[in-house]
Amino acid sequence: MVDGWIDPCEDSCCEMSTQPNLLFVLTDQQRWDSLGCTGNPWVRTANLDRLAEEGALFTHCACNSPVCTPSRASLYTGRYPRTTRCRANGQSLPDSEVLFTRLLADAGYRCGLIGKLHTSACHPSVCPGPERRVQDGFEVFEWSNSPGPTPDQKDHAYRDWLAEKGGERKEEPFVDCTTLDAGRPEELHATTWCVERGMAFIRESSELDRPWMLNLGIFDPHHSFNPPNAYLQRYLDQLEEIPSPDYIPGELATKSPHQVQDHHGAYGGTLGFAFPEMSQREHRLVRAAYWAMIDLIDAQLGRLLQCLDELGERENTLIVFSSDHGEMLGDHGIYLKGPYFYEPLLRVPMIVNGPGVSSGLRNPSLIELVDLAPTLLEACGIPVHPGMQGRSFWPLCQGAAGGHREDQYCEYLDAMPFHQQAPAWTTMIRTGTHKLVLNHTYGGGELYDLISDPGEHVNRWDDPELQRVQMDLLLRLNQRQVETVDPLPLRRAPW
Repeated sequence: MVDGWIDPCEDSCCEMSTQPNLLFVLTDQQRWDSLGCTGNPWVRTANLDRLAEEGALFTHCACNSPVCTPSRASLYTGRYPRTTRCRANGQSLPDSEVLFTRLLADAGYRCGLIGKLHTSACHPSVCPGPERRVQDGFEVFEWSNSPGPTPDQKDHAYRDWLAEKGGERKEEPFVDCTTLDAGRPEELHATTWCVERGMAFIRESSELDRPWMLNLGIFDPHHSFNPPNAYLQRYLDQLEEIPSPDYIPGELATKSPHQVQDHHGAYGGTLGFAFPEMSQREHRLVRAAYWAMIDLIDAQLGRLLQCLDELGERENTLIVFSSDHGEMLGDHGIYLKGPYFYEPLLRVPMIVNGPGVSSGLRNPSLIELVDLAPTLLEACGIPVHPGMQGRSFWPLCQGAAGGHREDQYCEYLDAMPFHQQAPAWTTMIRTGTHKLVLNHTYGGGELYDLISDPGEHVNRWDDPELQRVQMDLLLRLNQRQVETVDPLPLRRAPW
């Protein structure tokens, strides 16, 4: 597929009998601290907690863009968003880009997608049906980019399934709150559909003499915040005990004007969630709904794991659970996502469980979503594509000692169209002790001491005591940006 690269799998070097099945569960907009195994005492995530306990939990996994499409383009290709030329929502991954799922398919895997992919523009104005596909390798493609109304889009698998079940039916909202939507009951919910169709794929695949790869693209806990009432009620019963967002009044004064703008309304003020206008009750309700959506994900994944057990597929199935980016959830006075790199938005869950994975491993190494594609390929015994820039952390999954990266890189390059008066161009570098954000639109930036200020409330960009740290981080950021240069095309000769 790449000039100068010989695929060993073309010569049948990949032994199918030794390759594991792969279940890749990718949620949308799920922050790292939203599971019991990562310290959240409110959620009910027994199934995911057990996967982490019996496998490997990576506590410091960072996305490479805090926005859906560029993050997904990066994690599926193992290349940085800017390198893929898909750095923003509304852009489409070029035809030349190769997803790791295509490499699995080329090696003999039966690959299936259920749910969201979003590596191409999906707005109905340019996407009348399933999104434009590149070299993805999916033999089964049951697409649903969003569970919301999409009357102008054809072949929307979830909407078609919903129609078969009797059509649209939402529950009455529990509360009078403009930030929550009425959810569908569990049996009609998009998460339920995704898992049920996933189980059907696994049953079909289990009868074939070849390994399979299932990508479950679960839309939740992305807004709108609309869990089934049965899952929300538990939180409503203890609403006053739910903590408020982690925000200190006045903390945005020394930060980007984009953050101040989004403080007064998400997405540049276009989508509600105006923090100063919301009551403490509303803040807690949003948290409750968000956590309830995650509870539903865990309950449905429990059904999927039981299906694997019943079919005898669990022992030879590598399970990976992660998300494309996090969610601010009101922390720092901001909701949803945007041009900032706070931990709630930057960090995502990363659980790896299955054959070859050490049990009970809790690893704090700095890893990135761009590292996932080469990791999964190595785990399946498939050569890494020469255009990939990520670093496999499969040895860490097996219990190898040592770290992985010295720092993490993330970028927001005009990734959403909601700050058009001054489009946001920002980049970030994070080490184990400090974080630096460079604002390419307004100049200046942010600098945080993650040891003394883990909540990232005090911007020390102008603090002379951290001048050397700032210089070191700027040099690191420059180095990481150099490393995003495309390694393709391969050099064919000395000249």
